[in-house]
Order: sequence, then structure tokens, then C-alpha cells
Amino acid sequence: MDIAVLAYDGVFDSGLAALLDVLDGANALREELPEPPPALRVTTIGFRRRIRTGAGHVVETVPVGTAHDADLLLVPALAERRPDALLAHASGPAAAPVRRLVAATRERRTPVASACTGTFLLAESGILDGLHATTSWWLAPYFRKRYPAVSLDETRMVTSSDGVTTAGAAFGHVDLALAIVRMTSPVLAELVARYLVVDERPSQAAYTISAALAQSDPVLAAFERWARLHLDQPISIAEGARAIGISERTLQRAVRRTLGTSPVGFVRDLRVERASHLLRTTDLPLEVIARKVGYEHANTLRILLRERTGETARVLRGR
Repeated sequence: MDIAVLAYDGVFDSGLAALLDVLDGANALREELPEPPPALRVTTIGFRRRIRTGAGHVVETVPVGTAHDADLLLVPALAERRPDALLAHASGPAAAPVRRLVAATRERRTPVASACTGTFLLAESGILDGLHATTSWWLAPYFRKRYPAVSLDETRMVTSSDGVTTAGAAFGHVDLALAIVRMTSPVLAELVARYLVVDERPSQAAYTISAALAQSDPVLAAFERWARLHLDQPISIAEGARAIGISERTLQRAVRRTLGTSPVGFVRDLRVERASHLLRTTDLPLEVIARKVGYEHANTLRILLRERTGETARVLRGR
């Protein structure tokens, strides 16, 4: 497989390095397998011979024209954490060459992949419209608002849809690179993960901080504060809406617009977050924790934890 990795001014250093290191590791370890898969041919491309990363390091590249024959274009994240600045850059003139390259690559039906803030560059180019995607969990409200044509699931770590693969926050670049290796050899991907001591992370949900998501909308932030005070009780969405001075319908719209879920779903996520925290930081029995987050039976919480975080209560407690 010929893989073109795009390096551009302002690229996230760790994202670029993680992609290159994992792919290089796969090539180095492939000979340990009884039937080694073909080597991955990885080229770092750029719009200039030398680009400067977000941390100020200089990376040498070959011209982007060499990507025409690639089997996959990888676009690492942009080194920008502020939502407003990220959106301004992704849609502005500085990122125009990246957007054009991404769009032209997909016109040739060549697969494209990105992670973290790089997914905004893909979305801005239009190639994610009508597809399923993921992104950094904490940027999901901003992504969902700007790109309503994209079916976003920020709980996923890696998502593939019609030739476009996206991955989650920051070090989701490692998961993305392993997913690419897995395309050629699942056994090799497992071997690389063992050498790198990387556990499988199918979901970002275990890392999500619901309060951070809620802060992007004042209505949602008010409801989140009210809900947290009542997590150990049966929660009435209508009562919560009245408590913050809005109609239930307005609350429903605000939660759906910002988080892509319902108020009931948001409360469920708050309960999972609280339960996960208690499992990691206390010795309380699961039955007690279940009651503290509003569930009468521990098994209900056990099932919900598995569904939302991809991990068992025992694993979460071990952390």
C-alpha cells in the first residue's frame, strides 16, 4: 500500500509523528510474522519542500503531486485547540490548499483518513457530507453545528464510511494508524499494538467530560448543573426544563442541536460519567454506586457502562 502523509504548516507534531512511527513500526515488525504482508510505502508530502509544524519544527517533504498515485492520503491534525480559531483556520485561505487536495483526492476515489482537528479540514472540503464520522469528543458540538450534513458519533474512536476514515482526539492518531495497518494485516496490527503497549480503544466515551460539552450552549449548561444535583433521583425532563426557565421543547432542541442526543440521553451520559469516576476513585460497591447515580439495580448500570464506554465496571475500577 502506498500511503501519502500530508505535512503542512501548523500540523500537530504528535499526530504527524504518531502516524509515521506506527506505520514505520509495522514495516519493522512485519518480518516477525510467518507470512509477512507487503511493506507499507510511506511518503511525507507537503506544499513546500520544508514546512513548519505547530511546535516550530521543520519537516522536509516531497511535492504533493506524488500523492496522485497513493492508495491512501493521511491528513494529521492541526495544532489548534480553540474552537473559534480552529474553524477560522479550517475555512480560511491558509487551509485552502489542504481542502483542495483532499477534495481532488476523493474525486479520484482514493481513500482519505484524518484524526482529531484534522477531521474539520475533511469536513470543510465537503467530502464528509452524507457520511458517518467521528472527531475529538470535546469539539463535537462545534463540529455538529457547522457540518450538519455529517452524521457525527463522537463516542467512536475510529469510523470508516465510504472510503473516508476519521479518528478521535489527539492520540487517536495511534488508533487511526493501527486501523490502517489492520486493513493489510490484522495480525500485524495486533503485534504492533503489543510492542507499543497500546490497548484497544473502540470508544472515546470513557474520556468524555459532559460538562465541557455542555459549556458550548448556555441552555445546556444550566440543565447540566440542575441534572447533576438530581442524579441520585428519578429525573423528570419537564421538571428540569421548568427549573431553568424554559419549555421542554426548547430543551429538547438545544440538546439535540448541540449533542445530537436527547435530554434523557444526556442525563444517562452524566450518570455514566459519575459512575465511572466513582469506580476509579472509591472502593464503593457497584450496588452503592448504582443508587448514587439513580439506578435501583447494579446490573442496569453494569450494562450501561459497557454500552457507553466499551469497558466493564471491573476494568474501569482497575484504572
